[in-house]
Amino acid sequence: MTYCLGIKVKDGIVGISDTRITSGNETTRAKKVFTVNKKKHSFFIMTSGLRSVRDKALTYFKEIIEDNDESFNKLYKAVNAFAAQVKRAASEDKESLKEAGLSFNLFALVGGQLEEDKEHKIYLLYPEGNWVEISEGSPFMIIGNKGYGKPILDRVLKYDSSMKFALKAGFLSFNSTRVSANDVDYPIDVIYYEKDSFNIIEKRYRKEELLEVSKIWQKELSQTVNKLPEDWVEKLFIKDADVVKLEEDFEIE
Repeated sequence: MTYCLGIKVKDGIVGISDTRITSGNETTRAKKVFTVNKKKHSFFIMTSGLRSVRDKALTYFKEIIEDNDESFNKLYKAVNAFAAQVKRAASEDKESLKEAGLSFNLFALVGGQLEEDKEHKIYLLYPEGNWVEISEGSPFMIIGNKGYGKPILDRVLKYDSSMKFALKAGFLSFNSTRVSANDVDYPIDVIYYEKDSFNIIEKRYRKEELLEVSKIWQKELSQTVNKLPEDWVEKLFIKDADVVKLEEDFEIE
């Protein structure tokens, strides 16, 4: 499984991707982010799904970028070009994968800004080659294992959030997923893009570098639970002599 996160806030884009690859009983690490950084021409692709399918589609796309990169003046055009290569890989491999009991399950997050884009953008690309754009109303998208980390972002993340806040919230989302799922793990690759900068900053973090942040989060979470009101809990632990009072409180007839 995979954890890839793309966040679009008003000032830019934050992305986080794990590096764990699971194949049967074997576990390896591999990069799941591809970036293009040129003058007024910056975008990234994060992927989840079968590694072989991802590598084939991305290899095809890299050839297109090498030959026609300057023809993409808006990000959606690059997304369409990558989608075409995803469809190409599907036409070549889908049937054989099906016979082997596997599915063509390549999802991708494509984010960045090209010279004629008025703002930074993130697109979610489906295995079928169609896509949707991430909007202000729902400023993030997770592909791969999203059940554990999504609730945190739903509660705290807004389009007006700062990029630093988005990155911290994104890390907590990843950390919650890592704790609950054994197929998502360090190191993580972080993407940081400021609006109109046309420069994607990419950095890899090891577990040791973020261990203190994880410990602080764990401590703060435990303390917050302890601070929650307990009136409703105490009613479950009253003595027999207080049963009558309990019945009155709950209006039991």
